Amino acid sequence: MERVGILVVSYGSRGAAMVDAFRRSEKYDVEIYIADKQRNPFNTDKAKKHVVISDLDEQRICRFAEKHERKIDFGIVGPEKPIINGIRDTIEQNTSIPMICPTKEYAIEGSKILQRRLFQEVAPETNPAFEIFNPKDYSNTNRVRRDVCKWLDNLNNQVAVKPDNPTAGKGVGVWGDQFNTREQLLEHFLSNFAHGPVIVEEKIDGEESSFQAFCDGKHLVPVPDTRDYKRAFDGDKGPNTGGMGAYKDVGDWLPFMTSTDKKKEIEIMNNVFCKLRGKTSNVGLRGMPFYGAFIHTREGPKILENNSRPGDPEIQNILPILKDDFVDLCFRMIEGSLTRIEPQEKATVVTYKVPPTYGGFDKAFPQRVDWRGIGRPIDLIAAHKLSEKWGDKIRIYPASMELRNGKTYALKSRTICVVGVGDDIDSARQISLDGIRTIKGGSLWHRTDIASKEHVARSVSHMKTLRALE
Repeated sequence: MERVGILVVSYGSRGAAMVDAFRRSEKYDVEIYIADKQRNPFNTDKAKKHVVISDLDEQRICRFAEKHERKIDFGIVGPEKPIINGIRDTIEQNTSIPMICPTKEYAIEGSKILQRRLFQEVAPETNPAFEIFNPKDYSNTNRVRRDVCKWLDNLNNQVAVKPDNPTAGKGVGVWGDQFNTREQLLEHFLSNFAHGPVIVEEKIDGEESSFQAFCDGKHLVPVPDTRDYKRAFDGDKGPNTGGMGAYKDVGDWLPFMTSTDKKKEIEIMNNVFCKLRGKTSNVGLRGMPFYGAFIHTREGPKILENNSRPGDPEIQNILPILKDDFVDLCFRMIEGSLTRIEPQEKATVVTYKVPPTYGGFDKAFPQRVDWRGIGRPIDLIAAHKLSEKWGDKIRIYPASMELRNGKTYALKSRTICVVGVGDDIDSARQISLDGIRTIKGGSLWHRTDIASKEHVARSVSHMKTLRALE
């Protein structure tokens, strides 16, 4: 077998899923060099070389890559921070290692304003109504408050407030979720405004889907849509999180979508791609430049945001069911010959277990927290034994979890996810929950309604109602 060395820049379950996909190659003898945010127990077990770079600093990652350059054939990046900071530019300028992620210029998730302006130019019908408020245009907060209130009058307060910079201030806030009065909204707005420009855009009624596509610079190749669960608690209640789970249906689109919806998503993203690509190709877009959040409305799909990386948890829905050898898929991206991707016709469900402080669960439901279990090691023995029962239908990917003295401990963010693979959504869900129930320790908790029949049915009913209003 041909030996292939791969650099993986990893944080969380997304990175573990990539490592797993590479290690399942039947064609190549894969050696993996991992730059990781912490000592992920899955990654440390699978890696040829593993280094912890807790801040994922691109210069330190580059030095790790340089040290092993002669043994690395290519690299791939999961988390957004190093992509936005130009990890690909840095490594490719200092080594001969081709990287699979967009260059800094095309990491358009780094600015929500640039995204909105790009969409307005290429596909204005997909944009919600929006206004940009820039601190450079205002000498005091009274004037910006006045202008924001005028805009709120136009939209009857039904807005989302988004900082241009993805890490500034209080982050995204939505009327009816993070705030219910103008004063609360203005407080949220000004917290973000103190750090830079802010977009205030129309709140949209509809059902969300996640669109992902791999790109070789010449071709944009979509994978099946997924549905992410951002809200912390059952029933889509509580604060937004990084994603408590996700599901994928057997086919290319979700139960509440139509084939026309999927075709429209592809058309929109192809228009954006062609604008950035130019006439022939643009290797700066290599990787997954378009991981878009769409919301399906009575007028058709609209774009909430775009990210320049694989989704977490959404990519975990896809990688376990690829028919393609993932190493070959990456080589085709580098060569500019990626024209198709073939997944199995399977449904997948991802469920996360998280610590009690995540999403404010400990404050919202203190009576449901096993306070004695906090800080205790996580027991994965029973979960791993489930592979004897389910085989390839189950995948267990540690996330914000650290190996210490042979034991694993939960950190502050999402701890671990379980992927179930089935012939339909419900069977995949049962396998995912089977794995979740066997993971003990750390007082971890999870949403119980990820991909439930009731939740899926509500989404289908909601879209039928919206379409009836067209």
